[in-house]
Amino acid sequence: MSEDPHTAHGGRIDLMRQAFPHAPQPWIDLSTGINPHAYPHGPSTHAYDRVLPEQMLRTSCEAAMAARFGCAADACRAVPGTELVIRLLPYILRERRVAVRRPSYADHEHAWRSAGARLSLHDDPLEMAKADDASIVVIVNPNNPDGRVCTRAEVAAAHAALMERGGTLIVDEAYADLSPDISVAGRAGAPGLIILRSFGKTYGLPGLRLGSVLAEAKVLRRLDALLGHWAVSGAALRTGQQAYGDTGWLRRTAAQVRRESDELRLVLNRAGLVDRGGTLLFRYVRADDALAVWTQLAEKGIAVRRFDNDPYHLRIGLPGDANALARLQAALSPSV
Repeated sequence: MSEDPHTAHGGRIDLMRQAFPHAPQPWIDLSTGINPHAYPHGPSTHAYDRVLPEQMLRTSCEAAMAARFGCAADACRAVPGTELVIRLLPYILRERRVAVRRPSYADHEHAWRSAGARLSLHDDPLEMAKADDASIVVIVNPNNPDGRVCTRAEVAAAHAALMERGGTLIVDEAYADLSPDISVAGRAGAPGLIILRSFGKTYGLPGLRLGSVLAEAKVLRRLDALLGHWAVSGAALRTGQQAYGDTGWLRRTAAQVRRESDELRLVLNRAGLVDRGGTLLFRYVRADDALAVWTQLAEKGIAVRRFDNDPYHLRIGLPGDANALARLQAALSPSV
């Protein structure tokens, strides 16, 4: 069965324009959970488009990543976004008994299912690490879309239990830049542990296609063999090197999105939507009729995320400025 293009992923504003041709312009995209305040990178990166990415540039970017995450540089690999790696992991690990959480980031489930794995779906996949039913356990921490958090101690215990039977724990930390206290990146390089980190979400540059994989050497060698020599563009590597070394920007943007997340929560609460969790970059809300709310907003040129087989929940990202927040508030009003 093919995926519904309106529920498979956020960010498909071209499809939204086609489906709602009379919606006011410009569209406000709140469907992605991406920081609306992008890291400022100038035209100096354009020079890197004219040459193949040099190894020294890649090494410098990975060193900046590792310093930011608190791990060894040789356990860190820059990749062209983590979505590709999610799809490659079933072929790197070649295991077929996999436990994932539902609800969570659906690409993990889709990737393993497409590779023929025997999947177990659980509210708490960490419990599966203590049983003999799965050789691989996948968690997203904080979880997308509900923001559920696993502590470092919980993740470490699950990893230890899996290691006893030669299993692997995959931890997707796509939103952990703004929740560093839960990250297990400091354990990177340990056998049986793979950590995925996103760049585009926190730094607001998803089109740059940059991410990182933190893992033991044998996993990174298999990944390198699949990706080749120049998988990440020079512009992405240079921007990543700058951004990960810019601690001041991350500190300021964390404070900004914290304020804006509180403002968004207040608007959603006043509209009668029940906050069920989320992260600083999006809220996960319950509605009596999620499709009706999604449609109401789309007719006003505002895209939010809805989900297959879930008539009650929506994910709504940060509007990014006062005008966008006001449009959202007006669009949610029953009088509009």
